[in-house]
Amino acid sequence: MVVLQFPFTLGAFFSLPLDTLLSTQGIMVMLLVAYAGAMWMFLTSAPKVHTIMVSDMEIARQFYEGLLDLPTADIPLHYYYNYEQSMGVTAGIDPLYMSASPGISSGRNLNAPDGLWYQLKKNNQLHVISGANLGKKNQQRHVCFDRDCLEQVLMRVEMRGLKHKIRNQKPLNFLVKDLEERVIEMAEVSN
Repeated sequence: MVVLQFPFTLGAFFSLPLDTLLSTQGIMVMLLVAYAGAMWMFLTSAPKVHTIMVSDMEIARQFYEGLLDLPTADIPLHYYYNYEQSMGVTAGIDPLYMSASPGISSGRNLNAPDGLWYQLKKNNQLHVISGANLGKKNQQRHVCFDRDCLEQVLMRVEMRGLKHKIRNQKPLNFLVKDLEERVIEMAEVSN
């Protein structure tokens, strides 16, 4: 019987006799250590995902790909497993920002990991989904719960020299004109 004393080091683990390492308990400990290492690597390398709800996916695609020239990104692995929905994120969405006709689908399922995916920074991605209603005078709305995301989009708008007007700092709200002179409202939703 092996009695482990703390502080326990990895070197001490591998200096154990071979029959102890290859026992059922030894193999289980090695598997747990390997699993913990893999989870640590996964969690530290997973990109931070910002989600923006938009009123028109095609106009949003033209805006983010065309005007802001954001590169498309691959869907992060944790989104393949419905991570956001399992955490109950969609339950907290204010109905004010949801589409006026919930029965009418835009061809996209909010519970699926689809939508538009863009790379904002090295380890930051933008996930664009449908769900926002139109603003005043049928202007396009893009709403987000994350101020950092909207600040990154605003910085990109300013760098590209696009016409914009900051309406409010807290919560952040600004207007941008696209190439077809449509007004896009970017709004931070404060809880």
